[in-house]
Amino acid sequence: MSIFYLPDLGEGLKEAEVVAWHVAAGDHVIADQPLVSVETDKAVIEVPSPLSGTVSRLMAKTGDVVPVGGALVMFNSELATDKGAIVGEIDAAAPKPKPTPKEPSADTATPVKASPAVRKLAAEHKVDLAMVTGTGPGGAIQSADVLTAIDGLGEALHGPRRVMARKMERSGTSVVPATVMDHADISAWAKEANATQQLICAITAACAAEPALNAWFDGKRRQLHAHVDLAIAMDTPDGLFAPVLRSVETPRDLAPELAALKASVHDRTIAPNAMTDATITLSNFGMIGGEHAVLVVVPPQVAILGAGRIGTRIIMKDGRPQEQQLLPLSLSFDHRAVTGGEAARFLATVRARLETPSEKG
Repeated sequence: MSIFYLPDLGEGLKEAEVVAWHVAAGDHVIADQPLVSVETDKAVIEVPSPLSGTVSRLMAKTGDVVPVGGALVMFNSELATDKGAIVGEIDAAAPKPKPTPKEPSADTATPVKASPAVRKLAAEHKVDLAMVTGTGPGGAIQSADVLTAIDGLGEALHGPRRVMARKMERSGTSVVPATVMDHADISAWAKEANATQQLICAITAACAAEPALNAWFDGKRRQLHAHVDLAIAMDTPDGLFAPVLRSVETPRDLAPELAALKASVHDRTIAPNAMTDATITLSNFGMIGGEHAVLVVVPPQVAILGAGRIGTRIIMKDGRPQEQQLLPLSLSFDHRAVTGGEAARFLATVRARLETPSEKG
């Protein structure tokens, strides 16, 4: 028997979620044939077979999160001449992996003590009795134990939502957040102006004027960046994605790149490295709704700019009422690395730049 372990998929990723198996126990596979699709940091990747042989056992279920180096497949095959195709680790003499406490194997699990009625109740509500603690005689599971388990059931987070939850938790435990808000008068914008591109131009100008917000901070050291790698927050049914536009300070038409990123997010073909190492983030949430927001800064970044829903107001000019188009702006920042004055100057530059629109937008 040979065991194939999840290989290092790069980008410093430590785990992956099993999305779909392309083989089953008993299937004969050839080297480089897709074995399984896994999702790692929001990108779906196919993992190929390292050898030709027969699949003896799948060692992870769809939805399982497997660490790098964790067991994926047991082959009824020796390495033989297919060794050159190996992309991960295979141990032909590896012992059968020990099950985790939460997922006891069929070989070693303690028999569940439960009556037929209790088993029926659990099956109706899709409760795994192996995960329920029995309070009856001898540890027997009673109906009340199943009902308690049902009350505690919820939807487990997978894929992008799991990654998002992990990043937000990290932010909540490390960042000292603060937010400043303003409005930009965009009445001078042409009707065909692209709000996202105008915002990108404004952020680029503000990063040049106040570099402290185009930076990384690890809690001890601050790293300022000469380039602007801008993450664009994108809302999807699967969760939040933030693909990165590289070096937006370089003059060029960013529309094709932005369209390509959106398409790759929609198709779930975006590469992991297309969503890493951003130096600052833009969230144009006003396209959905909302005026101002206190946004979440994702470390090691120190700032995120939000654009709210465009509205109008009436002002008096030369004794006559005049309508203005206003774009709400929210700048959240990590107060450990950014002062209030730096944030205010950054936002003032963004506002001034938006009120003098770029022809590129």
